[in-house]
Amino acid sequence: MANAIDILEYLPNSYKTRDEQDYINFLWESFESNYNNAKYPFAFIAYHMLYMSFVYFEVWQIKESRKADFEKAMVGLSNDMENDFMNAVTPFAFVKSNEAPFFKFFKLLGCDNSKIGTYKKSVDDRNNSSHSNGKILFNDKSIIDRKIDDVLRAVDDIQNHSKLIIEECFSKF
Repeated sequence: MANAIDILEYLPNSYKTRDEQDYINFLWESFESNYNNAKYPFAFIAYHMLYMSFVYFEVWQIKESRKADFEKAMVGLSNDMENDFMNAVTPFAFVKSNEAPFFKFFKLLGCDNSKIGTYKKSVDDRNNSSHSNGKILFNDKSIIDRKIDDVLRAVDDIQNHSKLIIEECFSKF
């Protein structure tokens, strides 16, 4: 668990609303509490939600800095979802999309389908572990630690692909 906290370094330092900050804090505290009490499946779910928050903020940077590309990338989405995304005032509005296909927005960063498949693996893991299927997955510390490492590798890779956009945002700021 020592490196699990690293995900917070990739999330914003401040949020638009207090509710958003409280949400991230809640997810971290839920992860930490469940992990420390060996409730690894629930710890994984909380950690996955932190990961998806990161993903939403990364796509938000694309939306805000490259609106035309973002708009073109919404081909295939319903008109309602397209309008919701274009008029969104928070990255958390992206929750209206299914998680797995949402990762396709990373093609705007130059990511290929292989990388995108790696990034969305956590969605598959979460889906397999959070349904009432009569099985307890990720019930071992070594398994959850490996899953955390996988998420952090994906986060770091996405961040590296986002470097140009981050630099553009920073210079505009």
